[in-house]
Amino acid sequence: MTDKLDTGALAEIIGCAPGDVALYDLALTHGSTGRADYQRLEFLGDRVLGLVIASELYTRFPAASEGEMSSRLHVLASGATCAAIAQRLNLTDLVRFGAQARSDGGRYSDNIAADAIEALIGALYLDQGVEAARAFILAHWGAMIDGQAAAPKHPKAALQEWALARKRRPPEYEIVAREGPDHAPRFRVAVSVGKLARAEAEGASKQAAEKAAAAALLAELEGTQE
Repeated sequence: MTDKLDTGALAEIIGCAPGDVALYDLALTHGSTGRADYQRLEFLGDRVLGLVIASELYTRFPAASEGEMSSRLHVLASGATCAAIAQRLNLTDLVRFGAQARSDGGRYSDNIAADAIEALIGALYLDQGVEAARAFILAHWGAMIDGQAAAPKHPKAALQEWALARKRRPPEYEIVAREGPDHAPRFRVAVSVGKLARAEAEGASKQAAEKAAAAALLAELEGTQE
């Protein structure tokens, strides 16, 4: 990947031409580069995201209790939800990484994806103002706020809940194989729920392979319940 930010791809994601490109450059720079990174913008974006969602919940659900709104806010602003939206937008394709983070599969990390979209929201807020940030958030979180779409749940968490709900042993993960050079590794991970079922999947990082394996096993288990 080139070191120069692809402003065309960025404009498609945020829905407008970026003004202060340096802000977005910072928002999409990981600390592994040894340069100034996105952490401060992530801090800001996290608060902007929380405020917009909280405001929408307050307005859209006038009869909801504080506890209900808090629970919904927690899910909607969670790392899993942020990561799912970031991955859907292919946001991590624009993130600059150091060599080690790239070889470790940083581009496929849910944690980094979630951080990056929060940093992007922070940059958009500073560059275009609160209404632009709000419009971006509503474009990608709006259906979930209304309850028209379920907030995404990380496959590992969903599999864990499936097992607990049925009083099964917690899922167990193991690395079956690691192949490829250090700069482009491939991991194969197996996950099992006791002796009930087992699935395997591959990924460019251990975390990505575990996520894919959990999704595969969950689909198999839920399919057998139909």
